[in-house]
Amino acid sequence: MPLALLALAVGAFGIGTTEFVMMGLLPDVAADLHVSLPTAGHLVSAYALGVVVGAPLLAAVTARTSRRTVLISLMVLFVAGNALSAVAPGYDSLLAARFLSGLPHGAFFGVGAVVATTMVAPERKARSVSLMFLGLTVANIAGVPVATLMGQHLGWRATFLGVSAIGLAAIAALAALIPHDHAPAPVTGLRGELAALRSLPVWLALGTTVAGFGALFSAYSYVTPMLTDAAGYADGSVTLLLALFGVGATIGNLLGGRLADVSLRGTLFGGLTALAAVLALFPLLMSAAWSAALAVVLLGVAAFVTGSPLQLMVMEKASSAPSLASSANQAAFNLANAGGAWIGGLALAAGFGVTSPAVAGAALAVLGLAVAAAAYAVDRGRTPGRGRLVASHVPHEELAPAE
Repeated sequence: MPLALLALAVGAFGIGTTEFVMMGLLPDVAADLHVSLPTAGHLVSAYALGVVVGAPLLAAVTARTSRRTVLISLMVLFVAGNALSAVAPGYDSLLAARFLSGLPHGAFFGVGAVVATTMVAPERKARSVSLMFLGLTVANIAGVPVATLMGQHLGWRATFLGVSAIGLAAIAALAALIPHDHAPAPVTGLRGELAALRSLPVWLALGTTVAGFGALFSAYSYVTPMLTDAAGYADGSVTLLLALFGVGATIGNLLGGRLADVSLRGTLFGGLTALAAVLALFPLLMSAAWSAALAVVLLGVAAFVTGSPLQLMVMEKASSAPSLASSANQAAFNLANAGGAWIGGLALAAGFGVTSPAVAGAALAVLGLAVAAAAYAVDRGRTPGRGRLVASHVPHEELAPAE
């Protein structure tokens, strides 16, 4: 694999760290800025809103710009947002800085996925995307725990300065490792990029992302009370168990990349089926400590097996303008985060029990399978006799050797 993928992974590591570290820092931030914990929780929402707004917007307005330049510019914006977070004088300014930090998130992963696929042979496209996503999953194992500890011992502002330093390292790596000729200016422009979103298959692919990852976040948003109230773990053990989720996500991400290079559609269906099964078994698995730990790992594996296939599916359906569609998939991922947490919360509020969000997640995974099946049916109707869908079909603007 090209060394340039390492630069993308470094950027993904920084983005993953800043996205999830706020959850662990909320008590410290709330106490320092003299706001309530629920009010401080809006800082998480502000980042997610930035992702949803920035992903399609920045991908669209930079449609004619060299993708290498776009990636570097996005990381500059990322560094600025985190640096402003570190020096924010009050809650309102921190809220604005967190929104700014979220703006480049989706566009970086979206454009980065397109760049990654242009640097490898067609049969290794899914693996190239999974290696970029590796930075995101490793952030859950190492970046978030270390950044949280830094915040707890040196102050939460030090955490965002540290994340800014990671962003600077990513800028240097992108500038040094991504060749100019692997990221040409697209020929479609803004009009062509926007036109790609009129396609029904694109929207079905995005809908699969919302339902599939909504299933994950329906359970994962409430995994801490499941582990403490149902499985009997002490509060201090939860951090280690969440790191196990990161291990599972890393395994699933790498496995999904390899499998999707053989059968993109088959990997997607298999991953969603596995996710539905794991979530349906959560009430049973959470009845004992050992099986609860296994459940956390399996949840990470099953959910992230689908990551690369979903990204590539969207890119294939919008092959004439993959950057915007790929970035829109990241916005869909964050909508899944918010929507899944909301649905899981409804199950809890209805009094169905502490593990009920996982059962609700299983239903969402089944919905994701239904949407994916509808997308398959649409493809079969438009291209009769088409065979197995594989990753080598995406995207069409190849710089690697042709098949």
